[in-house]
Amino acid sequence: MATKKAVKVRHIPQRMCVGCRQTLEKRNLIRLVRTSEGVKVDLTGKIAGRGAYLHDQRSCWDKGLKGPLAAALKTELKAGDLESLRQYMELLPSTGPNPAEGNSSGLL
Repeated sequence: MATKKAVKVRHIPQRMCVGCRQTLEKRNLIRLVRTSEGVKVDLTGKIAGRGAYLHDQRSCWDKGLKGPLAAALKTELKAGDLESLRQYMELLPSTGPNPAEGNSSGLL
């Protein structure tokens, strides 16, 4: 009798958005990192330092910048950091599809 090969399930890292507290795949979130120069947006996910994650939606950034982001990074957000993060936030869509709901249109 032939033996069946086990299908290896690939591990997908999960992270929580500090704005809305939803857990999603790491690649669907934007990483912010605390460095010695301040808080920076880490699009590569490879900058050394303590990190936190936010969705790419302004609503999550609004909530996150009010306090949860600073708590997650265990630091105080300085005025310069807040200004640069708000400038980045302006580039994001104001609303978008809820990532937890998936693609409701049925199209890929």
